[in-house]
Amino acid sequence: MKRVLALMLAMMMVVCSLASCSTLEGEDKGSIITLYFGDEVYDLDPTQSYTNEVVAQLTTLMYEGLTVLDSNGNWKKGMMDKYELLQDDDGNTKLQITLRESKWSDGRTVQANDFVYAWKRLIEPSFQSDAACLLYDIKNARDIKMGDKTVDDLKVSAVETYVLEIEFEHEVDIDAFLRTCASPALVPLREDKAGVSEDWAKKSSTMVTNGPFDIRKITYGSEFRLERSSYYYRDTEKNQALDKYVIPYRLRVLFSNGDEAGQLEKFNLEEVTAESVYYIADIALASRGEYADKAVVSNALNTYSYYFNTENELFKDAKVRKALSMALDRAAIAETLVFADAATGLVPAGVSDVKVKDDFRANGGELVSTSADVAAAKNLLKEAGVTKGSFSITCRNDEVDLAVAEIAKKAWEDLGFKVTIEKTGTKEVPSSNANESAVYDDLYTEAYKTGDFDVIAVDMQAIANDAYAVLAPFATKYSGGGVDMTSDTYDVIKHVTGYESADYDKLMDEVYDAEGAEARSQKLHDAEAKLLEDMPVIPVVFLKNAYISNSKVLSGFSTTFWGTTDFRNVKMKDYMKYKEIIEAEEFTGV
Repeated sequence: MKRVLALMLAMMMVVCSLASCSTLEGEDKGSIITLYFGDEVYDLDPTQSYTNEVVAQLTTLMYEGLTVLDSNGNWKKGMMDKYELLQDDDGNTKLQITLRESKWSDGRTVQANDFVYAWKRLIEPSFQSDAACLLYDIKNARDIKMGDKTVDDLKVSAVETYVLEIEFEHEVDIDAFLRTCASPALVPLREDKAGVSEDWAKKSSTMVTNGPFDIRKITYGSEFRLERSSYYYRDTEKNQALDKYVIPYRLRVLFSNGDEAGQLEKFNLEEVTAESVYYIADIALASRGEYADKAVVSNALNTYSYYFNTENELFKDAKVRKALSMALDRAAIAETLVFADAATGLVPAGVSDVKVKDDFRANGGELVSTSADVAAAKNLLKEAGVTKGSFSITCRNDEVDLAVAEIAKKAWEDLGFKVTIEKTGTKEVPSSNANESAVYDDLYTEAYKTGDFDVIAVDMQAIANDAYAVLAPFATKYSGGGVDMTSDTYDVIKHVTGYESADYDKLMDEVYDAEGAEARSQKLHDAEAKLLEDMPVIPVVFLKNAYISNSKVLSGFSTTFWGTTDFRNVKMKDYMKYKEIIEAEEFTGV
């Protein structure tokens, strides 16, 4: 009898191995999970994810870079299978990276040229992104961004279909570079998709992804549909199970500006209906106290900040900017938001310092006070000769932005200013193709990029596990704006704040040229102190990601280093029952 049982067990293990231990039966593809992410987004270009935490969440589900970061901030293999360091005849180091076998969501293999295209796009002088500075270690990158060389001079190439070769401008810490390669902004992109239209990242028909999920339908004002990529690391020739690497079949992502309370009601429904929500990443402000001990909370590497337009006459004097900063009670703002800590500097907690396990913020100390000092603020304004004036706060139309704006408005009006709050919206862009739906321009993003603001609220996401990624864009040559190719003098495009300081620029050059991690770290701390002395940006709070999920229905969540939720291994109990209910509701999209 024991021999029979052993034989049966062995046979079951063989069958399980051949089927990749799939839990799917027949035509079943897996669970459909309804999620609420908060305010809707209109552009999923990963190079622009640093001002919107919802875009950051979505793009980490859709794309994967050469490396990824574990929960401690160390790199591990993503699209990279292996790497090798080579030296040419001149003693220059080259990094060769061989890719793992994987495919895009349309079945085409992920190739080295996809990284080459994505990185060259970032370095184009006409392309605006704070992430450009992450590639400045690559030979000629900075000269290209400044318009002194062409993008073809960037020393990154596909020496074979699946082998990427990189040459560096100077000696680099390869471990640190591979950690930077995990940035959500450095993922591969397809030239035949991203290169065909400025609106490619606004339409599901022009997006392909190399991550665990593919975006299949978009219904602006309502929801996005993400579905499991059938090709994410999956060996189709070996007939590996559909759910081998990604368990859920579909993520039904809901958006609704200003309806956080309504989504909580759907979360708390006793009976499962097509309206039920099983996961909420944006808990209604009024209910956060109730859920503070129930939510899963993590560092978001995000400093909620106010950027000044320093070219505005009212804000040209740093004393005025510092006075407005001093008037804010950051502790009170953090208490209002619940899932936040009062900011003590610009670089958020969780970003590494000399060693990965070191925390840059903890080492840097408190550079801004968590409490308000109204008397000192008024004295600074008197020194600057500015005791009144009018300006606006530009922000998205969501609960957090508006709550913080109201607190800031009162504090700044108590100093004698007249302050208005400008809530941004969208602008419909009709498609020239009769078969395609309209897309939308986000007026917040437009205001941010063009500098059309007095003060603007920014979810300032750290786009790499390095303080340099946060601080460098404020330096002129590192801003990511490149040069104005339409001007006669090819003017360098400054940071969106308009901030320009020869001293700060010099410090960032010293960071770039520093030899050794400790020397580089000290220069970065000096740069942060200088930046907050000049105050073109006010750090307000360190945002935290917090979510609640229906534990009776869902399990298997994990949190990434960026604080976003990893849904690859999420399981739904009795999911066939929930699928039938959800699929009964008609879904339409573009």
